[in-house]
Amino acid sequence: MTSLIGEPMVIFCNAEGNKLLFSNEKKLVQLWWPSSIGKIFPKSGDKPANEHSLGLHKLLHLILKADGLREFVGIIDAVMKEHLQAYKSCKQINVSDMSKRYLLTLSSNIFIGINDPAKIETLMKHLQDIEPGVISMPINFPGTALNRAIKAARLIIKDLVATIRQSRIDLSSHGSSSRKDFMSILLSAKDDNDQLFCDDDISCNLAGLVVASYTTLRSTIFSIMKYLAELPEVYDSVLREQQAILDGKEANDMLTWEDLQKMKYSWNVACEVLRISTPGIGGFREAITDFIYEGYTIRKGLKILWTFDATHKNPKYFHDPEKFDPSRFQGEGPAPYTFVPFGKGPRMCPGNEYARVAILTFVHNMVTRYRWEKLNPNEKIIHFPAPMSAQGLPILLHPHNP
Repeated sequence: MTSLIGEPMVIFCNAEGNKLLFSNEKKLVQLWWPSSIGKIFPKSGDKPANEHSLGLHKLLHLILKADGLREFVGIIDAVMKEHLQAYKSCKQINVSDMSKRYLLTLSSNIFIGINDPAKIETLMKHLQDIEPGVISMPINFPGTALNRAIKAARLIIKDLVATIRQSRIDLSSHGSSSRKDFMSILLSAKDDNDQLFCDDDISCNLAGLVVASYTTLRSTIFSIMKYLAELPEVYDSVLREQQAILDGKEANDMLTWEDLQKMKYSWNVACEVLRISTPGIGGFREAITDFIYEGYTIRKGLKILWTFDATHKNPKYFHDPEKFDPSRFQGEGPAPYTFVPFGKGPRMCPGNEYARVAILTFVHNMVTRYRWEKLNPNEKIIHFPAPMSAQGLPILLHPHNP
């Protein structure tokens, strides 16, 4: 046991520990967040969720599942293609900047239904203040990282509430909306008591989605671009798979759900990126009763940290763990509870399918258009709060021949 972020903390470091935590939600442990998260987004932390809010949370989970995402694949592909048009004449790009705008344009379109560049730039600024605050010391004084994050989160939620209210006015004036975005679905949905969900709950849940889909996905896309630049044989295999999908489509066809299912090697590459360069440190739980694990008594109230690298980089589970090897995910893949970038069990990240769609759509469009090389081969990697290159990974693009 140790002490982290001002709390007595037990750290679980193996697959057996992961299994125990993920299999005993609400039996031995429950989800816990550091107090900084609760201060930035109160409804996700220290405010008890009511039945109304829980119903909305469940509905969002359903939308984020595979069946709910099917109809959004073409929209996500269209957003990526439109995004790349801004870089059409560029020979050099910064991957961090490019992926930021892609992900925020995507989440603004898919979650909120807006495509205003000015609003997206404002959202980006707010998110840059939230990132450091999430892992900061829980000290809320003017000028601290946490204080800036709290202010930024409030501004995001305020903007979302205004957007929601305007959307409700539009719906009442023009009837049902033909828009396809998460907000439109939530505005017309009702809870178990046949009541519409309230604006504050919708805004908080959508704000949480935007934040959660930003830092981790941006880091993952950065790492994919980095490894594809460094490993030409891996790039060539990805290109062959993606080109075969492209060759089977008409000129203006969008990607489909069925296309994504064919991207098996590309997803193996993404999984190896998530293993070797996982965006984050792990997750937290709190013991809700005394229990014994490996001879140690875990007391009720103790906080628990399970870590990605404890299994992702453990040679017991992954031979030569620092080697980049997508074949680890062929066939049945890694042993249970050793590869857990999205967690497992009832608290598994609800955005795992959305992440897969966003990542594979990005990869498809990039590799079928370009090769690229790193402009600074010795650029340092920083981990704050997720892996990212110090300069944002500047690359030189080499377009394929038409």
